[in-house]
Amino acid sequence: MSLLIAGSIATDHLMSFGGKFADSLVVDQLDKLSVSFLVDDLEIRRGGCAGNICFGLGQLGLRPVLVGSAGEDFAGYRSWLERHGVDCESVRISEDKHTARFVCTTDTTMAQFASFYPGAMSEARLIELGPIAARVGEPTLVLVGPDDPEGMVRHTQECRQRGYAFVADPSQQLAFGEGEMIRELVDGAAYLFCNEYESHMIGQKTGWTPEEILSRVGTQVVTLGKDGVRVESTTAETITVTAVPGVTAVEPTGVGDAFRSGFLAALEWGLGHERAAQVGCVLAAYVVERVGTQEYSFTHQQFVDRVATAYGDEAAADVRPHLLG
Repeated sequence: MSLLIAGSIATDHLMSFGGKFADSLVVDQLDKLSVSFLVDDLEIRRGGCAGNICFGLGQLGLRPVLVGSAGEDFAGYRSWLERHGVDCESVRISEDKHTARFVCTTDTTMAQFASFYPGAMSEARLIELGPIAARVGEPTLVLVGPDDPEGMVRHTQECRQRGYAFVADPSQQLAFGEGEMIRELVDGAAYLFCNEYESHMIGQKTGWTPEEILSRVGTQVVTLGKDGVRVESTTAETITVTAVPGVTAVEPTGVGDAFRSGFLAALEWGLGHERAAQVGCVLAAYVVERVGTQEYSFTHQQFVDRVATAYGDEAAADVRPHLLG
């Protein structure tokens, strides 16, 4: 049994400008805009939703299968993920496109100029799940995360056709997707991941009531930021888990991906929804305390100790055997 994580693979190029963009802009000349900024630093970060989720699962001792498309420049990133327990054998390598890239410059007022190049991500639609399952075994769950929209729809349809249980995680693509596509991505999922705003957007775009959405997915996991997470199910009472206390937030990017890693890991261990949400919240805390989505580390003993501090000894006792044997 395997966890297949389908979604974006990207690198982030983050630069800082020591002044204000506004000082270089002439309002009545914006139609002739041509400016250049001398930046102070450059940080290159590994990212993409699927890459982030797989990294988190690897940190918790699992071996997830990364499903996505990248370019020839993926070699260094691939090596990093494989060293952290990720199966990258099913990543499609484009012959003529670079790995997706986010390039962003931020000034002292937090204003930003940013560009996103999808690149090889557009070839995710060419990936078939069947041969991957033949290689690694029947998947426990297939997470279909933000990616090439056509690829997301095809992966979801294949899951239905082959009887694979899947997790719907449309996330950033909700803003661009029409109701028909979102209904296609959500309907029949074993789990639906979203934040509170995205939950309302799904209802608005699909025309489904909250009750209809839940009836179509079985379990909906709604992240609430600093307020934790809410897990709603058709077969059990709603569970609300608070966020880890005492966290000093530094950078929120990748926190949702880390939560998904922890939640899925706990499901793979056979734990219930409350424990899964708690494990997800603890892993998310590690990410929000650092800059970068894959810059955190911990020993398994440290992780169990943090579960105990945040949620009690009983929770830690349930998690301990899966991390410490």
